[in-house]
Amino acid sequence: MTLDDTTRRRIRSWLHAVVLLLSLALIVFISYDTFTHRPFLNNHVYMTFQFWVCVVFILDFFIQLYIAPDRWKFFRHYFLFLLISIPYLNIITQAGVVLTNQELYLVRFIPLIRAAAALAIVISYVSKNKIVGLFATYMAIMVIVVYFASLIFLQREQGVNPDITGYWTSLWWCCLETTTIGAPINPVTPTGKVLAFVLSGMGMIMFPLFTVYLTDMVRKYMKAKPKQVIAQKS
Repeated sequence: MTLDDTTRRRIRSWLHAVVLLLSLALIVFISYDTFTHRPFLNNHVYMTFQFWVCVVFILDFFIQLYIAPDRWKFFRHYFLFLLISIPYLNIITQAGVVLTNQELYLVRFIPLIRAAAALAIVISYVSKNKIVGLFATYMAIMVIVVYFASLIFLQREQGVNPDITGYWTSLWWCCLETTTIGAPINPVTPTGKVLAFVLSGMGMIMFPLFTVYLTDMVRKYMKAKPKQVIAQKS
């Protein structure tokens, strides 16, 4: 069956919307369980929900592969999406693989990488300007990464790091690390130290995009200004 470009765009739009909504639901689930210290492995509703969300993510990949004009190119570019859509947490639980609670908590975040990717794709898809779309996409990714990092840092450091008294302290630490300013809080767990490195590196990469975005805005303003002057004189 041959699909025209308009039909492909409509199907992709619907798929992006479904994936985005399910991703947001997963974020709400994991946030609630983190804040309430709820044992998610014993939460049958969450485990079932995550499993079916991952199934939808996998179906989304294969549907988009089927409608793609160049299927091999799509497979090469988005194969990682398929890997992070696998319900690893359910597989590990059913297989009886023994992991620590901290390791299981990190595995739980794997489908949320798909959530970040879905949001980035939707933002770039609806943006008309490439520079603005790129800027908005990277900003969205940065916000999501900082939020996920704050949850992980809270879960790993609270109770062993006396400086982490609650979520807002964790979020504050993540924001300062991302801006490369540095916070007067030293992570004590290996996970916390890795997060410090990742957030600082992301900040060094992301923040120069502000310069690119502002340069583009100034260039457009200066280009449009002579036209406004001519229109006023006429």
